[in-house]
Amino acid sequence: MTPPRAMQVSLRLPTRLLFSGAARKLYAVAENGAFGLLPGHADHVAALVPSVLVLTDAEGGELFFGIDHGLLVKHDHHVEIAVRRAVRGDSLEALSATVAAALREVDEEERLARTALSRLETGIVRRFGELQKPRP
Repeated sequence: MTPPRAMQVSLRLPTRLLFSGAARKLYAVAENGAFGLLPGHADHVAALVPSVLVLTDAEGGELFFGIDHGLLVKHDHHVEIAVRRAVRGDSLEALSATVAAALREVDEEERLARTALSRLETGIVRRFGELQKPRP
């Protein structure tokens, strides 16, 4: 029996499917180190760490994804990858720029969330202070 030439790979985010397609080769980094998968490899489960995921598509082109923590499950010729955050780049240089922009955006969102939380806390403290005042 001839081994298959490609795996069906799905890369999922909490809100959407980022990638679905055939891949001849996959390179990822898990908690215990980097590894590669080919279509004929044994079934595999790995806890992924923030890193670059590289897929070699059916035509031999490389696809690059900057990923956050996640889980990879290979069963038969299907690979399911679920991560919290991920971005796609056409090259390592493009991916680097995309990741840097995404991190700046996350930093700004976190700053806005901290500001909103601080305002909320200040309002709660002020209201508690008003509750302790005796009424005339």
